[in-house]
Amino acid sequence: MTSPDKTWRKSSYTAPDNNCVELAVSNSQAAIRDSKDPGGGMLNVSTSAWSRFLMQVKLDRCRH
Repeated sequence: MTSPDKTWRKSSYTAPDNNCVELAVSNSQAAIRDSKDPGGGMLNVSTSAWSRFLMQVKLDRCRH
């Protein structure tokens, strides 16, 4: 996802100091970056990998 037209979203759990991550999702990829350093690079993963990650986080949260 190197296109400049992606829409970045910040977590609704963002602290007042903006210390959070941002996410941009397309049909095939999800990109994650540091909200305090948006030009510092990003992590790109497939949307299926991102979905599996979210599902695992939700499952783990329900167990604790």
